[in-house]
Amino acid sequence: MRNLNGKTVLVTGGGAGIGEAIVRRFVDEGAQVMVTDIDAAAGQTVADACAMPFVAVDVGDAASFEAAIAAAVTQFGRLDILVNNAGVASARAPIHTSTIDNWHRVINVNLNGVFYGMKYALAHFVERGGGVIVNISSIAAIVAFPELPPYNAAKAGVSQLTREAAVEYAKLNIRVNAVAPTGIWTPMNQRTAEETGDPAAFERAITGMNPMPGTASPDDIAAAVAFLASDDAKFISGVTLPVDGGYTAI
Repeated sequence: MRNLNGKTVLVTGGGAGIGEAIVRRFVDEGAQVMVTDIDAAAGQTVADACAMPFVAVDVGDAASFEAAIAAAVTQFGRLDILVNNAGVASARAPIHTSTIDNWHRVINVNLNGVFYGMKYALAHFVERGGGVIVNISSIAAIVAFPELPPYNAAKAGVSQLTREAAVEYAKLNIRVNAVAPTGIWTPMNQRTAEETGDPAAFERAITGMNPMPGTASPDDIAAAVAFLASDDAKFISGVTLPVDGGYTAI
């Protein structure tokens, strides 16, 4: 990618799965990355492996996220790119039997957390005259998945926030895009698979759901994020890019 060398980046949920792949991709491209995660042990392990700094963040807490953005600016002197990746899975239930606790938990991390990151990163980007945000949305923002109402709603909200911010800040040299992965075999989905009682069937469902054989890897998502963050995408803003082997084209 052009012009990622020397860029400063903050990645949320960088301790495992897609987030870890994003961290490693940016480091490979020559960027300086502030690794963040609510799981301090996992995040610190990735940061140490990449020789990058780490700060623990609860993205669902606005003050925690504000402090993380400030820490990145202090560490690097500026922040060029924010990747809002952190997220949680939802318990499965139709709307009428969904619990209020699950709704608030998923919305708080998957939507509020993205808003908080955008709010504090955008304040910095406005002050310094530019920046890039890449949000991790989902194909669940484009098509409905039964029995996942808070997850679907949160990811749709992420895509809409992406479009709104792209329009609001376009004249200020700030680009905002999102990536919408299909089902990925990550630690989060592995835990979900175990909860179903038939993890092999769950894995077969994920790897068989897309028109293209198999499914994307975390590295595939990281490649899309790196592209949208780079100057190769300098005239792309407001897009939610599916990485789904054609699933949303059906």
